[in-house]
Amino acid sequence: MLANIEQLINEATKTDPLKLAVVAAADTVVIDSIEKATKLGIVEPILIGNYDQINKIVKDKGLNEKVEIVGTNSKKESAHKAMELIKEGKADYPMKGHINTSIILKALLNKKYGLRGENILSLVTLIYLEKIDRLVIMTDGGMNISPTLEDKVDLINNAGRMAHAIGIKEPKAAVLAAVEAVNPSMDITIEAASLSKMSDRGQIEGITVDGPLAFDNAISKEAAEHKGIDSPVAGHADILLVPDIEAGNILYKSLVFYGEQPSASVVVGAKVPLVITSRADRAETKLNSIALGKVMTEDKNNI
Repeated sequence: MLANIEQLINEATKTDPLKLAVVAAADTVVIDSIEKATKLGIVEPILIGNYDQINKIVKDKGLNEKVEIVGTNSKKESAHKAMELIKEGKADYPMKGHINTSIILKALLNKKYGLRGENILSLVTLIYLEKIDRLVIMTDGGMNISPTLEDKVDLINNAGRMAHAIGIKEPKAAVLAAVEAVNPSMDITIEAASLSKMSDRGQIEGITVDGPLAFDNAISKEAAEHKGIDSPVAGHADILLVPDIEAGNILYKSLVFYGEQPSASVVVGAKVPLVITSRADRAETKLNSIALGKVMTEDKNNI
């Protein structure tokens, strides 16, 4: 099991580089984000987009010997070209460049490329919590606005795929809420109890789910014991399922932007992970996400 982000990077450098299809790559920030991953031998980028603009950037950076450029006439064409390359086995996994997320997601889900999975897509984030010295997986702070109970089963399963890829054989998932008791006035606590029971009855396989649990009780054994919570998940959660996108976004930014905890994020739910980084992300976060995408792509049991 990987213990921290440094081990994630090391794991990604152990094997031959994979072909990373970077969509709409004609942007200095985008190419900056793949430069270190390329030099570490994690990936061999295929930069898709405006040929002349990409060629100028890579020449200025001295990367022209390390990348392949595929010219296209539009960002939409770039997205579809990436999925076509993956379908043909000429690329391994995609990365979002300077393009609207909806465009690349539509291409990823287009039936003709055969990359659709059984679950809905979700943004899954791996975060190293320095205080407790371990990794946790959070979902979903960036895609699904107000997921239904059925959606949350998919979110847990998607997060479980990441957990297995980083070596957690029997992941534990905490359904987060503001309180630990089921309260009929708080819908999330009812959903948490339902998900817990579904896990007990084998409707969510390979993942132990419990909730409702507050954030502190999910990750801290001492906090859970202080509250008298008897649970196989409390204090040991590998996966944190947030109630909705607002809660997830706030938790993510509190930990990653303010708390500066190392992290990596990919979109899970298709047959290949999609690397999505923000222009506001630190360079380290972008490298981490590319490495995580490689580790998940190579985990064939997850496909």
